Amino acid sequence: MNYLQLAFGFFLLVAGGEGLVRGAVSAANRLGVSPLLIGLTLVGFGTSTPELVTSLQAALNGLPGIAVGNVVGSNIANILLILGVAAIISPITVARSGFGRDGAALAISTLLCVGVVLHGALDRWLGGVLIAALATYLVVTYLTDRSDTPDLAASTSPTLGPLWLAITMILGGIAMTIFGARLAVDAAVTLALLWGMSETVVGLTIVAVGTSLPELVTSVMAALRREPAIAFGNVVGSNIYNILGILGITALVRPIAVPAQIAQFDVWLMAAATLALIIAVVPWQRIGRSIGLAFISAYTGYTAWLVTFA
Repeated sequence: MNYLQLAFGFFLLVAGGEGLVRGAVSAANRLGVSPLLIGLTLVGFGTSTPELVTSLQAALNGLPGIAVGNVVGSNIANILLILGVAAIISPITVARSGFGRDGAALAISTLLCVGVVLHGALDRWLGGVLIAALATYLVVTYLTDRSDTPDLAASTSPTLGPLWLAITMILGGIAMTIFGARLAVDAAVTLALLWGMSETVVGLTIVAVGTSLPELVTSVMAALRREPAIAFGNVVGSNIYNILGILGITALVRPIAVPAQIAQFDVWLMAAATLALIIAVVPWQRIGRSIGLAFISAYTGYTAWLVTFA
């Protein structure tokens, strides 16, 4: 029964995230913004809704391992697994000008996350700092996108359906992800006890990958449609929002301690994955199939290590 609940929860997460993304992209196209801005904001943040409700639910239930591990694990999965799969399907070309802004924001967000984890607790004042950083990033992104790429909106896909339908899809997607996240967290905790695994390991693996499925679906679809800006922006925007938005909101709602296990290894792997992404993009401005394969191999090894030794 727990397996069915976990599977159904993940199904709702994926379906809700898909509806949310479709509605968000449709609404954004009507407003006339670039594909990269869509990927960084509405798509990236929209696909992070499962992580948000999952971490909040876990924090309110007194499960800091899942609350923090979900964010760290999702960011690792986003770079190594999701970008890896997308790059194998279709190599991702990245504009150096845009990545200068967003890569810097991702690096700063990652450093803030490392600092929070080493601090050992998600305090409310830290939550305020993270939310303020997110607000600053959003304003800078909007202003620079409007000034640097004024004509890109015309190249976006045509909007299908009226605006009210897009809003309905957004609201329906949010509702499905909230319910799906609750089912997934409850089932994951029960299964962790049955398997003899710690809640932190479950948060870093099962829950993290499950809540990252909307990002995976979105990036794979974008890669298949030869939309590298959306595929790449989805992951970068999601990772920034996971740290600044999800950890920030979680800290404001329910301050929690950070499990020592995450500080010992996992947050450093997240930082290493972020650094690897920056190193891959800056010199060559692309993520090719060989790098994608290396990312997937690294994630496979990490997951195997967690299940075996953690």
